[in-house]
Amino acid sequence: MAEYKSKILIIGSGPAGYTAGIYAARAQLNPIIVSGDQLGGQLTTTNDVENYPGFPNPIKGQQLMDNMHQQALAVGCQIINDMIIEVDFEHHPFVCSSKNHNQFCSDAVIIATGASTKWLNIPGEDKFRGWGVSSCATCDGYFYRGKNIAVVGGGNSAVEEALFLAELASHVVLIHRRDTLRADKILQDRLFNHPRITVIWNSVVSEIFGKDNPLGVAALKLKNVKNDIVTTLSIDALFVAIGHTPNTSIFKMQLDLDRQGYIITNPPQSCLTNISGVYAAGDVISGNYKQAILAAGSGCMAFLEAEKYLAQLK
Repeated sequence: MAEYKSKILIIGSGPAGYTAGIYAARAQLNPIIVSGDQLGGQLTTTNDVENYPGFPNPIKGQQLMDNMHQQALAVGCQIINDMIIEVDFEHHPFVCSSKNHNQFCSDAVIIATGASTKWLNIPGEDKFRGWGVSSCATCDGYFYRGKNIAVVGGGNSAVEEALFLAELASHVVLIHRRDTLRADKILQDRLFNHPRITVIWNSVVSEIFGKDNPLGVAALKLKNVKNDIVTTLSIDALFVAIGHTPNTSIFKMQLDLDRQGYIITNPPQSCLTNISGVYAAGDVISGNYKQAILAAGSGCMAFLEAEKYLAQLK
């Protein structure tokens, strides 16, 4: 077991975590970033990224995160490939313990553990993820202009994804396992009145089929949950919109979380949690817009607030 001490500890290595680390290193605070179980976060599973500023040509999600990783190292961040599994925010300095039995002591903590997409966990999903299977319409919808697209889900996120994609696609099919939607009434009205959207009720996607050269989605196997009838739907892309799970289980006994498990910050435009010196950034905070650029921005905000807190300790 090793013990690490720093003025500021950053938990998570997505856009929020790396941005916070870069700012902290440039302020000569010698930050430590503990990467978590997915170095680079969810963006590493995205194929082409075209909406991140500064890249006139598409960049692979993995490459974008590798660039952030290298930049963080270049400015002086210490990056530990480990996962925090226990925290003590009741005493100061804060102490966080890791999966590899390391201990991290710090004066301030920035939590950037993100949120994990809820996937369908069906055959073909992993194979075609990034090649026709996505969880972000604003990220990947552009690549399927004029194509036939399916969206799975029944809440606000699914309906919003379908409406967004309908402005790009030839046709959008919303697939829902029930016979009513959970989305807000105003969104349902827009969905039902859109000429390029149809709904398949009482159905689940049980398998994804595709082609290997070039790799891509070609069809879905659907099962009607009421009569067990199985059908095949030809499609060019599938967007999964059944929600996210915030990666906050280790914080639930010490931080204020909302009903979905996201960290509550107060005031709303701040990254401060209910504990002074502990900040949250990125997708771990409740919000409708899970975008890399917003996560990076909140990582900057969290650092600026943490920097003021650290200055007060001197």
